[in-house]
Amino acid sequence: MLLDKPPGLTSNDALQTVKSLYRARKAGHTGSLDKAASGLLPLCFGEATKFSGFLLNADKHYRTIFQLGIQTSTGDAEGDVVFRGETGKLTRKRVEAVLAAFLGTVVQVPPMFSALKHKGQRLYKLAHQGLEVDREPREITVHSMDLLDYRGDELELDIRCSKGTYIRTLAEDIGKELGCGAHVKALRRIGVGPYSDENMLTVPELEGIAETGMQGLDELL
Repeated sequence: MLLDKPPGLTSNDALQTVKSLYRARKAGHTGSLDKAASGLLPLCFGEATKFSGFLLNADKHYRTIFQLGIQTSTGDAEGDVVFRGETGKLTRKRVEAVLAAFLGTVVQVPPMFSALKHKGQRLYKLAHQGLEVDREPREITVHSMDLLDYRGDELELDIRCSKGTYIRTLAEDIGKELGCGAHVKALRRIGVGPYSDENMLTVPELEGIAETGMQGLDELL
């Protein structure tokens, strides 16, 4: 099932909501999407959960807006402001040159606000305690990063990338290279492996189908 996860809902909460609607005994999602983000979250039920590993390793496709001039503690709009920079002297040419430098295989340090584990504990739980630990840099691949719009202090981008790419970290790194700081203002996933956002269903749509009976949900799968 291709779920259109709304912003403000964790991937696991979205999964549990649909799992409850479908009364499924076994279900799983194919890779977390940030709570503040929206978009494509493929869900697997029953024996199909064996397929989830394939999508975990699949490339991802995003539409995003980077807010220039402000860096936050979480890399998105939910965090505290930790740095403010000047954007008035930036040019489109300079922005495009910096974006081009991040194409291909690059090294990222995963953010503290992530679901990765350190000694058995989720990094985001440590971050909420005010702790920061060393994270191993990881190679990721940015296949393409198209600048759809440049509005002075905002970049609207279409990004295709490998598994394990943190768009929040990409925004921070680009902001540092530009010298002004940056964070993710909005993020929407529109592709996972072979699946696109064309046939997604929202939670309200699923709730409406569930009210008509289990047969309606069965037909979706």
